[in-house]
Amino acid sequence: MNRPHFLFRPNMQNEEHRQAWQLLQEVPEGQKSAFIVRAILRMDRAEGLESLLRRVLKEELSALPVGVAPAQEQDLPDGMMGFLDALMEG
Repeated sequence: MNRPHFLFRPNMQNEEHRQAWQLLQEVPEGQKSAFIVRAILRMDRAEGLESLLRRVLKEELSALPVGVAPAQEQDLPDGMMGFLDALMEG
């Protein structure tokens, strides 16, 4: 059985492609396929977690009383936004 092939041809005019290429060049030879597999699986898991988090937040926010004052909505503990950003970045 032939293994499928994948060809990555980065567009060096695209900043994300350049960054991805640089990261891939830092991976030792013989480990690049495993690196790509892990990256794809982590991205898939992160998207699933993001979807779950959005669903839970939407459910929780819908359970709040309708007349919540704007000041109450903005009172987040210090570091909460950084924590949420870190979750999103996976």
